[in-house]
Amino acid sequence: MRNLCTFASLLLVLSFGIGCAQLTSAPSAPSGIEGSTALTADQLAGKWNLVSIQPFGQPERPTPSTALYTLTLAADGHLSTLADCNGCVGTFAVSGQTFTAGPNLACTRAACPTMEFESIYTSLLSGDSTVTLSGQSLLLSSGRGTLRFTR
Repeated sequence: MRNLCTFASLLLVLSFGIGCAQLTSAPSAPSGIEGSTALTADQLAGKWNLVSIQPFGQPERPTPSTALYTLTLAADGHLSTLADCNGCVGTFAVSGQTFTAGPNLACTRAACPTMEFESIYTSLLSGDSTVTLSGQSLLLSSGRGTLRFTR
């Protein structure tokens, strides 16, 4: 009986070891993650920090160091954005690689020190954009220009 218990224990350990060895292989990317063209609101949900804006035909401009620009996306399709001293709320939708903010964003209109940058940011954010998610980076690009975000 002792030999049978030893054999069963050894078989269990080997089975576990083989199963774990298979887990160390590189996982395949689920739909909507890098390499896939379809994204979901769940994958984009969370807080994103604006790195830079690039209006079409103009050079890339980093976010002013004296201001905070964030985009918060909720899995239910609501968005909020902080643009220096102003805030905006609205909705968004994702269909494949198309990200649509709005059609209308409701924003406060205080006179922030970075008003010109803010105006460009909100105009680039509103409407349809092509969305690219790569690791901790989010890129929204359209004929209007490009927004770069990180988590």
